[in-house]
This record gives sequence, C-alpha cells and structure tokens, in this order.
Amino acid sequence: MSDGRDFWSRRRAGVEAEAQAVEVRMVETEAARLEARPDDEILTELDLPEPEALDSPDAVRDFLRAELPQRLKTRALRRLWRLNPTLANLDGLVDYGEDYTDAATVVENLQTAYQVGKGMLTAFVEETEEQATRDPVTEEIEPEADTAPLVAQADPQPLPEPDPAPVAMPQRRMRFSFDTA
Repeated sequence: MSDGRDFWSRRRAGVEAEAQAVEVRMVETEAARLEARPDDEILTELDLPEPEALDSPDAVRDFLRAELPQRLKTRALRRLWRLNPTLANLDGLVDYGEDYTDAATVVENLQTAYQVGKGMLTAFVEETEEQATRDPVTEEIEPEADTAPLVAQADPQPLPEPDPAPVAMPQRRMRFSFDTA
C-alpha cells in the first residue's frame, strides 16, 4: 500500500511539483504578453537594435535570450546567416539542399539516359554496345512490310577524314607578384 517513501518525502515532491507548475504558468503568461506586443516596443524596452541592423555575429546572442518572442529570434538568425559567410554560402555538399519538386524549373522536352529499374549507367552501356556491334557501312536497310519499297539508294559518300588527336596543352602555373613600395 505504501510506495516506500514516507509522508515528508511525498510532501516535498508535491511542493516542488507545485512550484514548477507555477513557474511554467508565469513563463507562459510572459510569453503570451510579449507575443501580443509589437516588435518596436519590445526592442526599445530591452534596449536592443533592429535585427536587420546588426553588424556582427556576436550581437545576435542578445536576441537568442528566452524572453524574446520567436519572431524576433528568427529575424536575428536571418541576419546572422547574411553576416557570416560560412553560413551564407552553400558549398554544394548538402545532400538534400536542392528543391527538386518545383515543376517551374523543369526544362521542357528534357531527355535523360536514366531508365527506371535499370539506372543511368546500364542504359548508356547497352546503347554503346549496340553501336559497337553495328557496322553502318555494311548494314542493309530492309523495308518494313507496311512501308513502300525504296526506289533507289544513293551511292555511299566517302567518310570525312577523322580529326587529328587533340594535342595536350601545357599546364599553366599562376604567378603572383606583390608591390613592396
């Protein structure tokens, strides 16, 4: 019947729970009061500048205090992302940083070598294998049953001479010079 604690232990736990509940209610009422007030009043009361006027990342720390509404913290963080070049410039290594769901950015008549279930590489390899096994000079063209027969075939034109192999360009090195005057 007893939970192993005496009366005074249960009483202390109850008093602590009541104190925490009162503290939570006070924080919630303060947050609701700040949410109802305009940003200009809150900033002047706490002697803070406009978040868009911040000039250093260290000044953002004042905005991340608990008594400010979330909308002011968000404005300060937006300014921080513009101030700090490390946060402002994505390096392209973000796995899911692009939005591929925007249909407006899709190019019309986009063609790709990707095939569902086969992937990108297998479609390309199959295509090159077919081209390698087929000889366009000796290949005969057979008319399909539905099409009219060919009247005459043109004499095969001589193939153009292949371009000479590209010559590797010498690598260029950067040189820097500094004026000491």
